[in-house]
Amino acid sequence: MNSKKIRSALQGNHEEGFTLIELLIVMSVMLILMTLAIPQLLKLRKTAAETSAIASVKAIGQAELSYNSAYPQNGFSCSLASMGGVPGSGAPSAQAAQILDPTLAAGQKQGYTFNITNCTKVTVNNQDMFTGYEITAVPTSIGRSGDRGFCMDENNIMKTDAAGGTNCTTTLQ
Repeated sequence: MNSKKIRSALQGNHEEGFTLIELLIVMSVMLILMTLAIPQLLKLRKTAAETSAIASVKAIGQAELSYNSAYPQNGFSCSLASMGGVPGSGAPSAQAAQILDPTLAAGQKQGYTFNITNCTKVTVNNQDMFTGYEITAVPTSIGRSGDRGFCMDENNIMKTDAAGGTNCTTTLQ
């Protein structure tokens, strides 16, 4: 026997590659890992959306203070759009103050809907002046984009609604 035949006999006639059972085992392990990872990924996404909503409510609250300072005859704004506006599109005005990010001024951001409600006003010299407001942030899809709703009033006190609505009763720590 020559050396080539001996080597072939010792190594066997195996083809290279994976068997069907090996592939099935690898796919099963991957499926199990995905089953464990996907719920955690969704939970992280909801947490990120809630954190963004809290930061956005605080940004709207800061914009309200800036608006009140820039337009004292109007008091606070009762509209996200009036604090928005595209920077550089003209001079800021009480209807487009350009102090709030245009995306946030549109009322939607990262799975949450923002609004300004419960505005209180007084009339001074035939001019309406808003003296109070409530900023609300609710998930666009409760349980998917977020679990909690958030509210803040003119005193900058942030509260939450565990049901995802605007009935905010628990102070955010």
